[in-house]
Amino acid sequence: MLSHFLAGEWFSVHCFQDAATHEPLRWYVNFEKPYQRHAGGIDTLDLCLDLVVTPDQSGHHWKDRDEYRQLRRLGLIDDYLHHQVEQAQGRAIAMLDNRTGPFAAGWPTWTPDPSWPLPTLPDDADDPATGR
Repeated sequence: MLSHFLAGEWFSVHCFQDAATHEPLRWYVNFEKPYQRHAGGIDTLDLCLDLVVTPDQSGHHWKDRDEYRQLRRLGLIDDYLHHQVEQAQGRAIAMLDNRTGPFAAGWPTWTPDPSWPLPTLPDDADDPATGR
């Protein structure tokens, strides 16, 4: 899976790929609060609404709309968050329709250099005293 996080954006885009061919199996747009970097990593909050896109980007369907509506009813997604999600939906669909950003040609064919070492977490990554 390749993931694309756009700085300041209320969604991320993920391309699930066939392990052997690296061909897209599906695209997934996850609506979430914009990520925030800090010394211990990255923070965000999943907002429960997702868009699933066909491998060739010709179609899509919404996922978890009922759960999203329930979070609205419970007040966990307030009017401010809801407005941000509505605006982000429009931006994500526009990128998909125009084949820009993460949906531009060529991006899902990228693979990391096999000589790159696997990243490691700091020894205290799960220590609550570090604020991570």
